[in-house]
Amino acid sequence: MLLGNPSHLKHFIDLNKRLMGLDPGTKTIGIALSDTSLKVATPLLTLRRTKFKDDAAKIGKLIEENRIGGFVIGLPLNMNGTEGPRCQSIRQLQKNLEGYFDIPTCFWDERLSTVAVTRTLLEADASRKRRAEVVDKMAAAYILQGALDAM
Repeated sequence: MLLGNPSHLKHFIDLNKRLMGLDPGTKTIGIALSDTSLKVATPLLTLRRTKFKDDAAKIGKLIEENRIGGFVIGLPLNMNGTEGPRCQSIRQLQKNLEGYFDIPTCFWDERLSTVAVTRTLLEADASRKRRAEVVDKMAAAYILQGALDAM
């Protein structure tokens, strides 16, 4: 089930369940989790993409382990708010996930999320290697936190 507004997710997920934030890239998917009160997002991991079936199995395991009740997927809109080719790819990922998991999903504008996270890491004097290791999962947390704040 695709929802347009993250505030609608609250009405569709069971109590004491979490939201999973996804920042899909071409090579990786950053993953973050909310707490059960849907107030705070925390980076979880960066999943190296392989075949969708294998990625879905890993996501499915995370859903079970963490009591996930919904997805918030970052949508890479252009700076003028229009959708480019990457948005089509993300929408297809959502449809594929919908085929595997019966949980509600919404999109969240992820413009500049990676830029903001990278800036924070630079200010924290993180090494290039460390930034590469954490930027995707931190961007997923940034996206998820934006949606949680909007709720």
